[in-house]
Amino acid sequence: MKIDRLISIIMVLLERKKISATKLAEMFEVTPRTIYRDIETISLAGIPIVTYPGANGGIGIMEEYKLDKKLFTTSDITTLLIGLGSISSTLSSEEIVNTLAKVKGLIPAEQFRDIELKSSQITIDLTPWAGNKNLQPNLEQIKRALNESKCLSFKYSDRSGKKSSRKVEPYKLVLKETNWYLQGYCISKKDFRTFKLSRISALEIMEEMFIPREFHAKPLGEVDWIKNRSITIKLLVDESLRERMVEHCGEENIEPDENNKLIVHFPFVEDELGYNLLLSFGDKCECLEPENIRMEVIQRIKKILEVYKQ
Repeated sequence: MKIDRLISIIMVLLERKKISATKLAEMFEVTPRTIYRDIETISLAGIPIVTYPGANGGIGIMEEYKLDKKLFTTSDITTLLIGLGSISSTLSSEEIVNTLAKVKGLIPAEQFRDIELKSSQITIDLTPWAGNKNLQPNLEQIKRALNESKCLSFKYSDRSGKKSSRKVEPYKLVLKETNWYLQGYCISKKDFRTFKLSRISALEIMEEMFIPREFHAKPLGEVDWIKNRSITIKLLVDESLRERMVEHCGEENIEPDENNKLIVHFPFVEDELGYNLLLSFGDKCECLEPENIRMEVIQRIKKILEVYKQ
């Protein structure tokens, strides 16, 4: 929205002595011509704009008009820039661009280079290498529905592949590990549910608005059913899988073995996801115990072999 951009430009000009129209255009992802129109609008609103001619010139606000407000430390602003940068990598919107500009506008001119350098030393990129092309547009759609308190309709596939049509009041977007989840009230189930975005298709924002219910977000951490069903199995794995093993169970559950192998005490839930995970390690992993898990893995490998023999 134009009003958001105007406010953001004012914030930048208040914190800096001067800045070029080209730099402002890059910051807000518009053309210099649009910036000049915005500056004219700000001037007409009664804010005293000053222009500095020459190669090192730019646009500023009369110094007597400014108030010195040092609300944030260098560390505070660096942390805000890192956090906003990670969000913008996934949710690209004008709102986030404007917020980034406002935060950068808080940086004193003499500290600008130092803070930009520090904030660029840590990058949190939440975009996937490849995968579902609908994820990005779905995130934007859900974000809009959240802002406008509008219901969503979509097709949903559960873990077993069973499909259903859902109508949901959206309440929260959650990023857990590499997956996005929507938490909302399912009209058909008459209860709060959590939906994995990768299983959502045909997503649409409905015109129907809803009055928010009392919502208590449920954590997506280790829930009781996983704790109750999880067992520890013993694996013999190749050294090349060390990093993946550390991700799943930590260094304390890994010990060296001979011939460049590792013994891993691995947390395991005996279901389709669990066995698929074991098989994903390929010939670099052997389940040593318990015997029943080992035999089940062998049977699944035989079934895969039969498919390829046919």
